[in-house]
Amino acid sequence: MPSIDVLAERLSTYLDDDQVNLVRRAYFYAEQAHDGQRRRSGEAYVTHPLAVACILADMHMDHQSLMAAMLHDVIEDTGIAKEALDTQFGESVAELVDGVSKLTQMNFETKAEAQAENFQKMAMAMARDIRVILVKLADRLHNMRTLEVLSGEKRRRIAKETLEIYAPIANRLGMHSMRIEFEDLGFKAMHPMRSERIRAAVKRARGNRKEIVNKIEESITHCLAREGMEGEVSGREKHLYGIYQKMRGKRRAFNEIMDVYAFRIVVDKVDTCYRVLGAVHNLYKPLPGRFKDYIAIPKANGYQSLHTTLFGMHGVPIEIQIRTREMEELANNGIAAHWLYKSNEEDQPKGSHARARQWVKGVLEMQQRAGNSLEFIESVKIDLFPDEVYVFTPKGRIMELPKGSTAVDFAYAVHTDVGNTCIACRINRRLAPLSQALESGSTVEIVSAPGARPNPAWLNFVVTGKARTHIRHALKLQRRSESISLGERLLNKVLVSFDSHLDKIPAERIQTVVAEYQQDVLEDLLEDIGLGNRMAYVVARRLLSDNGEALPSSEGPLAIRGTEGLVLSYAKCCTPIPGDPIVGHLSAGKGMVVHLDSCKNIGEIRHNPEKCIQLSWAKDVTGEFNVELRVELEHQRGLIALLAGSVNAADGNIEKISMDERDGRISVVQLVVSVHDRVHLARVIRKLRGLTGVIRITRARG
Repeated sequence: MPSIDVLAERLSTYLDDDQVNLVRRAYFYAEQAHDGQRRRSGEAYVTHPLAVACILADMHMDHQSLMAAMLHDVIEDTGIAKEALDTQFGESVAELVDGVSKLTQMNFETKAEAQAENFQKMAMAMARDIRVILVKLADRLHNMRTLEVLSGEKRRRIAKETLEIYAPIANRLGMHSMRIEFEDLGFKAMHPMRSERIRAAVKRARGNRKEIVNKIEESITHCLAREGMEGEVSGREKHLYGIYQKMRGKRRAFNEIMDVYAFRIVVDKVDTCYRVLGAVHNLYKPLPGRFKDYIAIPKANGYQSLHTTLFGMHGVPIEIQIRTREMEELANNGIAAHWLYKSNEEDQPKGSHARARQWVKGVLEMQQRAGNSLEFIESVKIDLFPDEVYVFTPKGRIMELPKGSTAVDFAYAVHTDVGNTCIACRINRRLAPLSQALESGSTVEIVSAPGARPNPAWLNFVVTGKARTHIRHALKLQRRSESISLGERLLNKVLVSFDSHLDKIPAERIQTVVAEYQQDVLEDLLEDIGLGNRMAYVVARRLLSDNGEALPSSEGPLAIRGTEGLVLSYAKCCTPIPGDPIVGHLSAGKGMVVHLDSCKNIGEIRHNPEKCIQLSWAKDVTGEFNVELRVELEHQRGLIALLAGSVNAADGNIEKISMDERDGRISVVQLVVSVHDRVHLARVIRKLRGLTGVIRITRARG
């Protein structure tokens, strides 16, 4: 463990003497604050903040980040207030320390929730100052390096959290070296035997491969010299966790992964990168479809490089990365590679720093829209995994999206309003399904309509955290407004039967009843009624009288328009359609489920006013409704085509069809047909009866 003097000497190579002295002062303050405290290993506690500062010094971080690293556990572990740090070291350092400090111990229902809340706090601090995450990553890296002293269960929990959250964050910020170390240390803690066996196998393979690696390296070096280009050629080692992931994910044997030889060529400028690419393509044959230009289109974390795969000598595959020295530095340390903290807001950060800020801004937006911390962390995890596709807007702007993204993800990436009002898309000028996965190079155009709303089915195929969070948020708002509307209608229906109306009841009385039900505003109470969590007639009784006298139950049926949305659904057991006598079953949390009056499933609760309500169809009811028909007919050629033709001729649509042969001569066909109402259904049945050989048609009811 280096001392503060050794660290100060290292810092003096890139910081002013005054700044180095401030870092020293922070160290001595932390040493005093943590006096008497020890780590599990028995060392003085201050060795941990010193080690964190050393990790940041390797990245050439600024003096305020190093001071925050020295003090990052002071608030939580020693009882020193944030205000005291503000007085001693200034507001910036105090804010950084507060951002990095772990969440105060709270009583959460689950450990997962505690971790999610912790990450949520970190995300908010990160948005204020991105250095928070760099100090936090360095803190976690030192903890991972000293995991051995912890118990097995705690070790595995920390390693799992590191692999799921911190390694992907390091990757998202372009910090390749830190990500590799996180993954290898996490892998070793989670699966010690697997890690050891792969390490031993890599060591053996390295010895066997040495000769081929040297030959390939020599031939590439000679090729560059012949073309008059300078470049450093080096063999690239695959890290243990990467090998393990490939073996598991791609179901490959260890030998198949190690048969690929990887090299990196580092040159002086971008122009040379492309010239080197031409030279190596002349030296060995390139594999079609395996060339990627991340210089022209960088990855979302700012990573730049040319990637190509070649057929080497004896047909061995060679993976080559070509990049400049600046790109190499950026690939290893990411956002920390060219750290220059902008205290002036007018100085817009560029490159990797700007991308990191953009990502953090997106994370904060998701955090504000998410329902709870677990939903938020799920969205962020989805967003952290880095394989991208690059697509174009109709105006030629490049958009980066995670692999597997759809047009809906693209729409939300353009703007939240575009996503919310999206109804269709064109991919390369052709209409395509919204669920189609996008491919790099496609041009995507979104067709939107004012007043359109997100479809709950989108949640089954969207990939990005932003899209998922905004769809859920929009659906919650939509469900709330529809629940309030239905709740108001249900309540007024009961009140009208007692010769009253919501508008006639004094505001004070309404507020009293709302408070009795422990709600803040009337809308919350109406939403509860609409969702079926409270009975309208019970609320009406409270509104109309203090002593709760009974209300008459002779009120007329409530009219259903078919446009009530998410809070009204039609029972799949009896498939009611306009024109059928119907009844509504109030189901807690789901709103109203419409059944046929004669449905067996609600037989027992049919006359219970707390569970069921008499309904009727409004004259202006709209929409298409599914009906199940059972058709018995003589077996003949082209049976399905005949049935489909008849349904189509009656302007119906077959949603589902299945057939089972009752005997050699008679077939039974189950049809699910969408119709507008009973009159339309009668027209469909009349057309089907006109077919030759039809014996019987019955409608499935409950």
